[in-house]
Amino acid sequence: MRDGAAAWFGVRLEPLSAAHVPGLTAVTHDGELWRNRLTSVPEPDRVAGYVAAALAAQERGERVPFAVLDDDTGEVIGCTSYAEILPAVRRLEIGYTWYAGRAQRTHVNTSAKLLLLAHAFDVLGYRTVGWRTDNLNTTSQRAIERLGAQRDGVIRGQQLRRDGTVRDTVLYSLTGDEWPPCRDRLIGRLAEHSAGEPSSSGGDSGTRPGGARRVPESGN
Repeated sequence: MRDGAAAWFGVRLEPLSAAHVPGLTAVTHDGELWRNRLTSVPEPDRVAGYVAAALAAQERGERVPFAVLDDDTGEVIGCTSYAEILPAVRRLEIGYTWYAGRAQRTHVNTSAKLLLLAHAFDVLGYRTVGWRTDNLNTTSQRAIERLGAQRDGVIRGQQLRRDGTVRDTVLYSLTGDEWPPCRDRLIGRLAEHSAGEPSSSGGDSGTRPGGARRVPESGN
C-alpha cells in the first residue's frame, strides 16, 4: 500500500504527496481543526510544511503517511500514517490522523482503519498495532476503543500540547491474535450501516468501495 492506493467501503488511502496539499488545506478549514489544542492539525498556511515533514520522515523510514479520500468523489477528507515502526518486534502505530469536520463521526475512520489494520497484519505480517492519544481527548479514546483496541496504560507528562500545557498520553494496542474477530466485527458494523445505501459502483459494499455513510466515531 506504500506504493499504491487501496479502497474499501467508500474510502480510499493514497500515499501522501505534495499534490494533496490543496485538499488537506481545505480539510483544515472544515471545522477549523487547528484551533483544537488536543490535536496536531496544522494551521492552513502550514499544511505544505506538515506534508513536507511527513515525507521527510518517510524517507528516514520513520513514518508511512497517507491521504484519505472519498472514493466516490476523489475529494481529500483527511490524512493518517503508520508511525513508530519497529520491524524487529513487528510493531507499528497508527497516528497523525485527522479528518474534515464533515467526515467525523461517520464511517470514514472505521473504513480507513480497516485498510490500515488489514495491511499491517495480513500483508506486512506485523504482530502489534498501537495508538496513542491525549488523555483529555475522550473522543479519540472512544474511537480507538470502538475499533477493539485494548488500553495499555498512561505515560504521564509525556509531551507539550500546542498551547504549552503538558499532556499525559494514553496508549492502546491490538495484537495479531485479536485482529481476526476485530476485523469481522468492524466489517459487520460497516455492512450493517451501509445496508440500503447504494454504492456508486453497484453491488455489495463489503467487497468493493461503496456506500457506508453513518458509523458514529472519529479519532486517531
